[in-house]
Amino acid sequence: MRNRTPLNNRGQRNFDSKRTSRFKSSGNGQSKSSSIDPKHFVKKAVAQEVIKHTPTQLIEELPVNTKIVSNLLKKGFKTPTEIQEKTLDAILEGRNLLGLAQTGTGKTAAFLVPIIHNLINQKPNFQVLIVSPTRELALQIDEEFKSIGNGLNLSCTSLIGGTSVGRDINNLRRPSHIIIGTPGRISDMVRQRALNLKNFSVLVLDEFDRLLDMGFSRDIQFFVDGMSNRKQTVLFSATEEKGQKNLINNLLENPVEIRVRTGNVSADSIEQDVVVVKNGENKMNVLINMVRDESFEKVLVFAETKRWVSRICRDLRVAGIKADEIHGNKSQNYRINALNSFKNKKIQVLVATDVAARGLDISNVSHVINYQQPKNIDSYIHRIGRTGRAGESGKAFTFIN
Repeated sequence: MRNRTPLNNRGQRNFDSKRTSRFKSSGNGQSKSSSIDPKHFVKKAVAQEVIKHTPTQLIEELPVNTKIVSNLLKKGFKTPTEIQEKTLDAILEGRNLLGLAQTGTGKTAAFLVPIIHNLINQKPNFQVLIVSPTRELALQIDEEFKSIGNGLNLSCTSLIGGTSVGRDINNLRRPSHIIIGTPGRISDMVRQRALNLKNFSVLVLDEFDRLLDMGFSRDIQFFVDGMSNRKQTVLFSATEEKGQKNLINNLLENPVEIRVRTGNVSADSIEQDVVVVKNGENKMNVLINMVRDESFEKVLVFAETKRWVSRICRDLRVAGIKADEIHGNKSQNYRINALNSFKNKKIQVLVATDVAARGLDISNVSHVINYQQPKNIDSYIHRIGRTGRAGESGKAFTFIN
């Protein structure tokens, strides 16, 4: 649920990627495992007004508790987005659901609003389990829950890595309505008998395509096997993997399927191009000259490994550019502070692994730069989806050799 804002026309000077070849350099830092045809990195932006969704109701007309409506209005929401409008009734009715929509379309509120409504006047007993692939996304869901459910006497506990295990165990001694967390920490709490999966009746997988891949699939199966009283399962993401069809069929019985986008395509509001770096050219010099351009106001740079993220961040700082980094080796407090500095424009560039590619709501990101080619098209779509959000335009560049 968001305001309907027009396309962003800042009159910024466009950066011409073709001119980058004149900068010399050492070391290319190129990912060698990408399977994406470079033609997928080039696409002209299309004015979003052409595909704009016309809502059939206002926030005030939603069939949910008036306090929820009041909280949404205080957040500045006027109309539901397409994914929110089309999934609301099914989730309210307790139906299983698979929802697909581009990044920045309000998928978090799409499942939280009806779930919060259904929990009103219920005693806390660990009814809902919401699983996220990253700590940052889990914390963002927690914040959204608190704002949408404000004043409704509902409780939530977050379980993420990088925090005190003892504190989590202590917090779980007091039942809450919702548990939000990452697979590893949730599994840890279950195995330490601090959390009983039999209590949960609703399972939500946010960014389900990532959660069902080889990295998390065992944890998800562990949750499913333990939730013997599961009555509703809700899956949301911006992309779907054809190879996961059997897993999804096993999770969802007679689901409602809502797709407000076709195929794994990137947002139409994002101008996409490549930056060709020839052998012997200095890729870092190219990047530094790009971000020095005045139109590069708020830049998210992605690299494939933690080591490359740290190296890029260090070189940017040496060049006098305000930058910070987030990846799995950083403490949770460090990652939170780095994200907040980026959100508040205390730094110009945030360098990250794919930990920042999913679900994070960072407004006004002017550019996304793939310093190395992502390994697959889904990763690419989620990365560039950090810009061009909520009706604004954005630009994405991908370095190729």
